[in-house]
Amino acid sequence: MNYKAKLDRIFSEYVRLRDSDSNGYGRCISCGKVVFWKDADAGHYVNRKHMSLRYDESNVNLQCRSCNRFDEGNMIGYNHGLIEKYGDKVISYLDIKRHNISKIGPTEYTVLIKHYQQEVKRLKEQKGL
Repeated sequence: MNYKAKLDRIFSEYVRLRDSDSNGYGRCISCGKVVFWKDADAGHYVNRKHMSLRYDESNVNLQCRSCNRFDEGNMIGYNHGLIEKYGDKVISYLDIKRHNISKIGPTEYTVLIKHYQQEVKRLKEQKGL
């Protein structure tokens, strides 16, 4: 089993649902475009190669596919969106945490997968999606 791929998938689903309203629509953190959660990405502010932030909920937010895939994340807009959503200390937090070394083993992956599966189920029920 590819634990990382499975967690990536369920975590992405969680982030997109978390950032959507009860109709399933959310605003891109970078440009503000309104998109349906299934048509959005879970975009990372700090690249997901940094495992210490790969599954950090403040580092990953709903993003339109245009910003995430074709505009290199629209990082100027993402920076403004993060500060608006989480406050001005979030950028320092992410900059510091990106340097942490993090290894995730099968047990941790299993726990995280189960947690986010439950969260996805809860959000879908709560929002009627």
